[in-house]
Amino acid sequence: MLVALAWLLMQGSLAPASLLWAALLGLALPWLTRRFLGRYRRSRAPVAAVRLLLVVGWDIVRANLTVARIVLQPRRVPQPAWVWVPCSLRDPRAIALLATIVTNTPGTVSAFVDEKRSRILVHALDATEPDALVLEIHARYERLLKEIFE
Repeated sequence: MLVALAWLLMQGSLAPASLLWAALLGLALPWLTRRFLGRYRRSRAPVAAVRLLLVVGWDIVRANLTVARIVLQPRRVPQPAWVWVPCSLRDPRAIALLATIVTNTPGTVSAFVDEKRSRILVHALDATEPDALVLEIHARYERLLKEIFE
């Protein structure tokens, strides 16, 4: 359903051809990826999932403004940093989602997921306090991901 909806939003049209492609993709992609994703499990915390979606959406808007401010102020020199973010999540889907959230938030990129040590290597465009970045990721995302997946 989400795949079909995303397709229609990207097309910006409800023409018959778009509806047909949305239906085909909405049915075919989940079927084709079922082996990779494993068995579907309904979330035990749908409220936490909605909260996570709202938090991530807000953080993306906020981070876009921050990155724009950095780019538009040439005298302000950003302090980029590589930061290891320890991860207490155990579900591989939750860890992958955390890495995806970090990457989709402007100004940060998850560069490597170390499954053995349960940590993610993050590059931040401007991290004057790397420890604060780690604490923010834990507080804003990891806590909600634990509620959803564990």
